[in-house]
Formats: sequence, C-alpha cells, structure tokens
Amino acid sequence: MEGVFPTAQEAPSRTPRSILFMCRMNAVRSPMAEILARSLLPGTYVASAGVRPGERDPFVDAVLDEVGLSLGRHAPHSLDELEDDYFDLIVTLAPEAHHAALELTRSMAVDVMYWPTPDPTVATGTRDQIMSSYRDVREFLRTLIQKRLQDPP
Repeated sequence: MEGVFPTAQEAPSRTPRSILFMCRMNAVRSPMAEILARSLLPGTYVASAGVRPGERDPFVDAVLDEVGLSLGRHAPHSLDELEDDYFDLIVTLAPEAHHAALELTRSMAVDVMYWPTPDPTVATGTRDQIMSSYRDVREFLRTLIQKRLQDPP
C-alpha cells in the first residue's frame, strides 16, 4: 500500500478524548474510520459526519464484517445533524470536508488533521476488485488510527 495513499498529517502527542471523522457524504470513509477508531481507542468518544448526507454503502458493511466490526444502525448524516459539536480533534478524509472543517473551526480551539483518503466508490471491475479497494481504505485508516491516534506504548 505504500506509495498508493497520500501522506497524512501528524497527530497530537496523546490520544484525544473526542474525535470527529469527516468526509464528503458520511457514507464510506468517515463511518469506516469511526467504527475502526471505536474499536482501537476504547474510552474515546468518536463520531463521524459528512459535509452533506449520502446513502449507506453495502461494501462498507461487507469489509467491516470481514474484521468483526459493524456499522450497526449508522445512517449517513451531515455536520448539521451532529448531536455533539465539540471535539478535541477533527480528522478530515476528503478535500471538501477539510475546507468545511477549517471554516467551522475558525474561531474554535480544536485541532484539525487532514488524512487524504482515496474514495473507493470510484473503483470498477468485478465485485472482488471493488471489495479490494474498500479493504485498502479500511487498512489505510486502521494503520493511521493506530500510528497517529493511539497513545505510544
């Protein structure tokens, strides 16, 4: 995977208490990151949102199920629909989300990190080829969460 994905910005020196993952439509990348972070960062409040709401993607359910995780009742939603609006860290996964987060936090004391993450929905080919793109994104996000957000041992 090295060389396939852009380099993400470095993270804070400790695990944040609350994290928001943002992408364009809260249908693929940000809910995947939310569920992975919840499993890897117990005790941390984790949420996700999109610049605008999208449709739930069954490929996300499939690749999370492969590693024993589930979106549960998650339904894609926008920033305006968030129940809580204070976070220690906002991680953006798409350019549109990054611009929205910077605008949103202009007068707030919150860290914003940009992890440019490919959109697997543009993958074409067989079901296995498409699933492979989603798996790559899942593993990319898992690695970044582990390396950048977990407290060092």
